[in-house]
This record gives sequence, structure tokens and C-alpha cells, in this order.
Amino acid sequence: MTDILFYHLQRQPLEAVLPTLVEKSLARGWRVAIEVPDAERLTALDDHLWIWRDDSFLPHGTDQAADCADEPVLLTRQHANLNRADVRFLVDGAGIADDAGSYARIVLMFDGNDDAALARARDEWRKVRAMGFAATYWQQDEAGRWIRKG
Repeated sequence: MTDILFYHLQRQPLEAVLPTLVEKSLARGWRVAIEVPDAERLTALDDHLWIWRDDSFLPHGTDQAADCADEPVLLTRQHANLNRADVRFLVDGAGIADDAGSYARIVLMFDGNDDAALARARDEWRKVRAMGFAATYWQQDEAGRWIRKG
């Protein structure tokens, strides 16, 4: 069954958290899709993943490339699983799609300092539960460790 994780971002922005989680996913041998709702954000994340750390970069591409199915990490605005990803990250309000059960893991990341993002995350939580999935909720503690809260 698909693991669905909700990551409540409060202490660090998405740009600090997402690359580390993607790197861990790749270390597990998983292919990754990152879904964003708009082209501007896709471009910003694309740029960020190349330079996120001085000693590393994340190999990735966007759904605009003809060979996007070959990418280990794919940034996309589409719900389709174009690169046969095992894990899908949903950011900036991207929601759970009907094919959620085809992934090993889905990670919905939301800004806990944004009331609208919190409301969307709560709606997605209810949707996930109505679809019959178990979901877990994660929040950072003061030391920056991710703690399962529910």
C-alpha cells in the first residue's frame, strides 16, 4: 500500500527540505517525481536543484524535455507518472491524484505559516482518508528532526 506523508514546513522552507528528501529517495533506488502547480515555480525549483549544495547536485529534468521519461528526478506540472516514479512529492498546493495507489510513497509538503496552504493540506488529508489510504503527519522539532505526529 502507498505510504502518504504530510510534511508540515515551519522551521525551514521547501528549498531546504525537499532536496534532502529527494536525495534520500534516490539512495533507496527510487525514481522521483516532483509535482508543482505552475511553470514559474517549476523553473525556480529546477534552478535550485542544480545548486542546492556546493558539493552536490541532484540529477533531474523537467516534463518539457523530450526524454523526460529517462529522468531519475522529474519536475512536472502534470499528474501523469511520466518517469515511472516510485515516490511523488506534491508541493505548493499540488494535490493527490486518482492514481495515488501506483506509488510506493507520496509526500505532500505544505507551508505551515500560510493559512491557505494549511487549509488545502487539511482538505487533502480528508481526501486521502476518503480514498482509503492511511496517512502520517510529520513536523520538525526545535532541533530540526522530523517527528511523526499522527
